[in-house]
Parts: sequence; C-alpha cells; structure tokens
Amino acid sequence: MAVTPAGLGSAPDPARPAVVVLRALGLGDLLTAVPALRALADAFPRHPRLLATPAALAPLARASGAVDEVVPAEGLYEPLHRRLHGAGLAVNLHGHGPESHELLLAAEPRRLVAFAHPAVPASSQGPRWRPDEHEVARWCRLLSESGIAADPTRLDLDAASPSRRWPPERFAEVARSETARGRRVIVTGGPGEAELAADVAARAGLPSGAVHAGQGGVLTIARLVGAADRVVCGDTGIAHLATALRTPSVVLFGPTSPALWGPPPDRPWHRALWAGTSGDPHGRLPDPGLLAIDVDQVTEALAGLPAAEAPRPARRATARGRVA
Repeated sequence: MAVTPAGLGSAPDPARPAVVVLRALGLGDLLTAVPALRALADAFPRHPRLLATPAALAPLARASGAVDEVVPAEGLYEPLHRRLHGAGLAVNLHGHGPESHELLLAAEPRRLVAFAHPAVPASSQGPRWRPDEHEVARWCRLLSESGIAADPTRLDLDAASPSRRWPPERFAEVARSETARGRRVIVTGGPGEAELAADVAARAGLPSGAVHAGQGGVLTIARLVGAADRVVCGDTGIAHLATALRTPSVVLFGPTSPALWGPPPDRPWHRALWAGTSGDPHGRLPDPGLLAIDVDQVTEALAGLPAAEAPRPARRATARGRVA
C-alpha cells in the first residue's frame, strides 16, 4: 500500500476503474469502518481501492489488508485530490450528507453508494440513515443494502507472519523484566494468537488475567494500546495503533526496513529496532535479522523511551469531525 502525495499517482486503468472510499475522520472512525473496507476488497479484488483519509492513518489502513492506496484527505473543506476523480464506484463511509455526498459527486464517479439525503437527488435510492445505529453495523448495512455483502464481525487485525514474529520466550523475558520494575504487563494478540499469548504469559509468570488475545477485535485492542504506558511489539497492526494513539513503543523489525513501515522518525517516543537486513516478510520461519535483536536491546530501548509529546492543535479544528 502506498500513500499518494499531491501531484503523484499512477495512471488509472480504464478496464478496472477505481473504488474510492471517503472516511476523512480520525483513528476510531477508521477502525469502525474496517469491516466495510474488507467487504469492498472482497467485492472488487481486481480494482484499485483508494481510501480518502488523513495521511497519518495510512499505516493502519495497510494493516487492515483492505486498502491499496491512501490519498490524504482532511475533513470536508477541500476538494478531493484529482487521483480520486473518475472512479467506477465512490462509497461514502464518512457521513449521511449532504456535504460529504457532494464532495464525492464533484469527483464525478460513475456510481455513488451513500445514504439517502433529500438535498442530494443522486443519493435518493440509497439506504435510510439510522441515527441510533452502531457505527460498525451502519457502514456494513450501507453496503449490504446496496448489493455488496458485508460482515460487521470482521474487526480483527491480522496476526504477523512467522517471519515477523519474535520468539515467545524472548517476549516472556521482556515481560519479566518489566514486572520486576514494578510495571503491570498484559499480553495481546489476534484471534489466532490466544494460545501463543497464553504461552508468553505463562513463561513470564503472569496471571491468566494478563492475557487479552482474541478478545473483542481491533476496537478492544485499540483501547488497550491507548491506555498503556508503553508497548513492545513486532511489525504488526499493534505498532500502527501505538503510533496513531501516541503510545510510546518499541517495535521489532526483521525482514522489512522500518523506513518503509516503521513509526515516524520525528517521534522519539517510538523506537524501531532493526538489524539492517531484509528478507521475506511472509516467510514461515523467524527472519534472521529479527532473531539478531536480543532481549537486552529491547529492555534498554523500553527503559529509555520518553513520554509522548502532546499533539499539536489541529488545523481548522472547527471543521474537523463533521460527518455530514
């Protein structure tokens, strides 16, 4: 997945028109749209899927596995980048209109999928908006009632491939070290990693209540990451959540350089550890470069993490967060 800066982007293929999705809101908003994004990926696997969302959320969009490209969009107060014009399908996962509908229609898509709004005739055949509906269910219903099957339970972040998975006994050593320093440690993971997380906790001497793997999906994990004092993890969706939530983190890289998918270099409260070698990110065995990172390096990096700086005031904050 790439982030397309202004002025760049490959030429569209007329035979495979793009699917453009608008969700120009914040982190939590993107997370609730993950099942809908995955539904669109299933429905249009051969078409490029472009997501209009803040650039800072690009790594997390990548972790969903449902987006080919992020084209930065901040709220509703600027026209969409020309890369998003002429799509075969434009999907409004931002709000119920009229402003968001009109923003997409100005980009001249062939078809619009959006909730009906009386001020936008082009949306008149769309599903009806329900103000008391859960956000996850809302966007899946929009698709389902528009002829695109969607499953609202598909909220989980995928687990890392074995090549990007640091050995459990090393995570356990780090957990023991943190516990000895008086810190409470929890172990998280995806739905397929509950047994692995329990193994790490057992090796570290942690109670069974310390394991939070496969429980509640990405929204629950996001709350855990947001509440944490610090995070140590591999190159996975958890790392992107820590970046987005400004939770100090130590991220372990193996086959892939952190220059490609690591935390931003201008945020010293995130540390990327990498041996400097590249390999197969989908390999079946832990990458040699990942194995070159030892426990002492990780515990030292954790000990030296500074607190996160407060975010800068948002530009034109009064316009942000609009879901019209």
